[in-house]
Amino acid sequence: MLTIEIFLPLLTGLIVLALPRSRPTAIRWTALGGAFLTLLIAIVLWIGFDPGGAALQWRLTVPWIPSIGASYDVAVNGISLSLIALTALLATLVMVYVLPERKQVKEHAFLFLLMEMGLFGLFAAQDLLLFYLFFEIALVPMYFIIGIWGHERRLYAAIKFFIYTRVGSLAMLLAFLALYLGMAPHTFSLPAIIAAQPLADQPLTAGLVLLGLLVGFGVKLPMVPLHNWLPDAHVEAPTEGSVMLAGVQLKMGAYGLVALMLPLLPQTTRKYGWVLLIIALISIIYGALAALAQGDLKRMVAYTSVNHMGYVLLGVAVAALTTDVGIRQLALNGATLQMISHGLLTGGLFFMVGILQSATGTRQMARFGGLLGRIPVYSGLFALLVFGSLGLPGLSGFVAEFQVFGATLSLSPWAAALALLGVIITTGLFLRVLITVLMGEAPADMPAVIDLNRRQLTALVPLAVASLVIGIAPGLILPVIDAATRLLFQGG
Repeated sequence: MLTIEIFLPLLTGLIVLALPRSRPTAIRWTALGGAFLTLLIAIVLWIGFDPGGAALQWRLTVPWIPSIGASYDVAVNGISLSLIALTALLATLVMVYVLPERKQVKEHAFLFLLMEMGLFGLFAAQDLLLFYLFFEIALVPMYFIIGIWGHERRLYAAIKFFIYTRVGSLAMLLAFLALYLGMAPHTFSLPAIIAAQPLADQPLTAGLVLLGLLVGFGVKLPMVPLHNWLPDAHVEAPTEGSVMLAGVQLKMGAYGLVALMLPLLPQTTRKYGWVLLIIALISIIYGALAALAQGDLKRMVAYTSVNHMGYVLLGVAVAALTTDVGIRQLALNGATLQMISHGLLTGGLFFMVGILQSATGTRQMARFGGLLGRIPVYSGLFALLVFGSLGLPGLSGFVAEFQVFGATLSLSPWAAALALLGVIITTGLFLRVLITVLMGEAPADMPAVIDLNRRQLTALVPLAVASLVIGIAPGLILPVIDAATRLLFQGG
């Protein structure tokens, strides 16, 4: 079932390529049908997952390159299953959003489906070489999506995206090779390497491997100072590209930190956990301040991702530094839920900004005002997503950040206070957006606006509903995540 989930997008993409270019409607609906089937399979995987069962479920292992100890080994735990479900949901909603788009329709649909396959495979991979393969498959389509369907400076943004992510990928690959060479016999099996801890008595090598993983995953998170590619990529990407980039691709780095770096190098991450803590706090505060300084609504949302993903890194740092199992679980549960919440809320915000830009031709906040009276449905959904992003109780952002803050406070009240400063700044910047864009008087030169249509509502409402459900009843998802974080350090 898991293998079907991984490769169904590729099969759908090949069908799309076989369809005649003269039938763009059939191409779009075929792509949407394939994405929707992956969502249904993700639901089946979720229903069949036993939180009290084995650490890895739905597992399939087949020899791939036996001579070097590489296998096609896929399985899910609570963390990866949650991210697969998020990917399937966002991919389906993106296909709904782009239904009217007719520019190079076959290539556009195929690249998104190929990216979806890479993301599924990455979150399920239990072999480091397989993980690297799917990591690259997930990244390459975004380069073309930005470069072909992006805005004015799309080529610059695409090349910058490619260079940053390629350097990060190579650093990660070198770290994987060091772990592989440390095993006897050599193997890329992630569970085997976690159980063996081959670098436990080699502090220098372990430190270099940690650096490689931190660079590789930190670029995709993104963490300061490896974040510079993100604002340009988001601003120049088409709306659907920004949704997948923020909603899921940033989670590639976050997932790597939680599910790979921590269990692979528990002693080394504890030794250098204070470095992770400092970088996390800088990312949180810098991301909030940088977002506050923006007049471009899309660039502002992009910088909030640096802030929000900083809370994931903060949870990782706390989990690395503490030996208290309860605090560690609280931190990692919060970090994982923050990945899900950010995907829902920020993905939704990029949809909202894209809809506004498509209707008016501008993203400048100063050009808008009084939207609440003119497009109330749009304004209501926009406000809900904004309140979720600033951590209002009752929405998913609050549940995630509360757990990270609770774990941080147990470790260091000073670190929690600095992180709280980021929340205060973020609250201020989002309130500024609400006041500027939704309230007040409309500028005399404000472009004409229209409210959401049925297709746009179909793409947006599930994200808002999911955030509300998680915020009100987090017990629906936390037991699944908790099952993974409880067993994460079993090899440590």
